[in-house]
Amino acid sequence: MLKVGLTGGIGSGKSAVASRLAALGAVVVDSDRIARAVVAPGTEGLAEVVAAFSDRVLGDDGALDRAALGALVFGDEAARRRLEAITHPRVRARAAELVAAAPADAVVVNDVPLLVEVGLAPTYHLVLVVQTAVPTRLARLSRDRGMDPAEAERRIAAQADDARREAAADVLLVNDGTRSELHDTVDDLWRDRLLPYERNVRERHAVRPDRPALAEPDPTWPAQYARLAARIRHAAGGDLRVDHVGSTAVPGLTAPDVIDIQLTVPSLAEADGPLADRLAEAGFPRLPGEWWDAPRRVDRVHWAKRVHAGADPGRPVLLHLRVAGSAGWRHALLMRDHLRADPALRAAYLQVKRDLVATAPESAERGTLADPWFDEEHLRAEEWAAQTGWRP
Repeated sequence: MLKVGLTGGIGSGKSAVASRLAALGAVVVDSDRIARAVVAPGTEGLAEVVAAFSDRVLGDDGALDRAALGALVFGDEAARRRLEAITHPRVRARAAELVAAAPADAVVVNDVPLLVEVGLAPTYHLVLVVQTAVPTRLARLSRDRGMDPAEAERRIAAQADDARREAAADVLLVNDGTRSELHDTVDDLWRDRLLPYERNVRERHAVRPDRPALAEPDPTWPAQYARLAARIRHAAGGDLRVDHVGSTAVPGLTAPDVIDIQLTVPSLAEADGPLADRLAEAGFPRLPGEWWDAPRRVDRVHWAKRVHAGADPGRPVLLHLRVAGSAGWRHALLMRDHLRADPALRAAYLQVKRDLVATAPESAERGTLADPWFDEEHLRAEEWAAQTGWRP
């Protein structure tokens, strides 16, 4: 099962995306619909809302008067939080029931207007954000919902802004065009990413990245790492350390478009236990075989580790599980920080990468640490650490 979070500001067209995904075969769990159901006449939820806000929020028919309630809570953070304390636990419980009832091979899309605001992004395999220019949203709210312009502006202002939603988005669906264009975009996403991602998660198939090609520096790599790291922390539980390592962790460095992440574990036995299953369920299955970091040094040391990879065909990821304090763990952090601190070293490192890709592309990434340049760099990095007082 693949769990997808779908969100977007009021008037963005999120419902159109949800409808298209449902037509393609997704199981859509609509939080707005659930939110209405949990405060329907005769429910405990409605009774609690009336107790908190008085019967002023009831219509003549005894049902919730949403406009009256909205006038009380929008713009009043304390009132909004009182309402959320009543409705959100009920919505989450009902949504969990619907997800549990979905088929094992389903793509489950949770349509959650406040997904970003309440911090739910790490609980999904993928987050889709529908983004539309504010003037277009205002026009839609006026035309389609008959909403007063001032009220529409107030509703938009009460939600997360575009920048905050975009930071949470694994996929940004820009909906400034026609409905047909939006459908084409959603159809491509369904076919090329969501369906194979679901199959990979269900079958615990890790997509091993093909690394040799070097990509220009991508300023979004740190943000992509942050989203992945949040999922890993959520899956791992506890307070295990997560770090961005490898080439994409060094700003401005040309690198293979692969996000390397280091998860610090107390022992390899811990890595081999239930943690491996939790990571696989979160979309990071373990790669088979034995893995180690093996720099070309006189002591011929091998630094054992475990490696997982992403199941998402749209985002290559390698997740290295290394033991806290081990030589391989320390080396990954030291190399990253030394490269960040020294522009000349970055240039030399990049040339080594390019030479390896040019001469032996099939083994470029495997051969990087074994290249003689790294024997010298290991010594330089240790000297730099001693001089600067660096600690991992």
